[in-house]
Amino acid sequence: MAERGFQVARLPGFATTAVLVFIALYLPIFTLVAYSFNASQSVAVWGGFSFGWYEKAWANTQVKEATVRSLIIAVSASGIATTVAALAALGTTRRARFKGQTAIYVMINQPLMVPEIVTAVALLIFFAQIKVATGYQGLGYLILAHSAFCIPFAYLPIRARLEGMDLSLETAAADLYASSWQTFRHVTLPLLLPGIIAGAMLAFVISLDDVVITEFVKSGGQDTLPTYMLGQLRRQLTPEINAISTGLLALTVVLLTAFFLLTRKKE
Repeated sequence: MAERGFQVARLPGFATTAVLVFIALYLPIFTLVAYSFNASQSVAVWGGFSFGWYEKAWANTQVKEATVRSLIIAVSASGIATTVAALAALGTTRRARFKGQTAIYVMINQPLMVPEIVTAVALLIFFAQIKVATGYQGLGYLILAHSAFCIPFAYLPIRARLEGMDLSLETAAADLYASSWQTFRHVTLPLLLPGIIAGAMLAFVISLDDVVITEFVKSGGQDTLPTYMLGQLRRQLTPEINAISTGLLALTVVLLTAFFLLTRKKE
C-alpha cells in the first residue's frame, strides 16, 4: 500500500482552526452589513430594520462629491498603472534574460515591499516641493500617487498571463511574415487582454480603497470616500458609515469576483 503524502488538512485541529479563522474574518463584515439596516441612531443597539441610513447617505452631498472624486481618481490611476504595467511586463518577459532584470523586477514591485506609510511620506515631500514651485493644487497629485502605488498590483496578473501564454502562436505569426506590431495586435494583445482587464480591476479596487497615501497627498477639499468616512468616524459615528461601507464593499466584491473569473484557468 502506497504511503500517503503529507496533508495539512489531516493535522489535529485543522478544521476547527479554519472555522475560527473564517469567523474572525467574516463575522465583523456580516455585522457591518446587518447594522447598516439599523433604524437606531446607535451603531451597537439594534432598533429595527430600515433603509433610512442608505437614503441619508444617498442624499448627502459630501458623500456624492467624495464618491465621484474617488471614482475619477480610481479610473484614472488604474488606466495609467495598467498601461505602464503592461509595457513593463512585456519588457521583462518577451525578451532574453539580461543583467539587472531581477533589480528591475524588484523596483517595479517596490510599493509591495515598502510599508505604505513610507511611500506616503515620500510622496508628500516630493509633491509638496512641486506644489510650492507650481502653485498647482489639483487632483493630479492624487492620480499620480495612486498610479505609482497601483503599478505592481496591475503588473503581477499581466506578467502571470504573459508567462502562461503559448509562444508558439507568436512564432507562427512571425513565420507567416507578420510584423512585430501585427503579431502584437492580432495575437499577443487578444490573449493578454484577460490579464490586462484583471490588472486594471485590481488596481481600481486598490486605488478606491486607499486611505494612507490619500491622507498624506490630498489638498484641502479633496476628500475621497474612504478619507471622508475616516473623518466621520473621528466626529460622529452613525450607521450612515455602515451604509456607505456596505456600498463600497458591494462594489469591491463585484470587481474581485470579475477578477477571479477572468484570471482562473480554463479546464
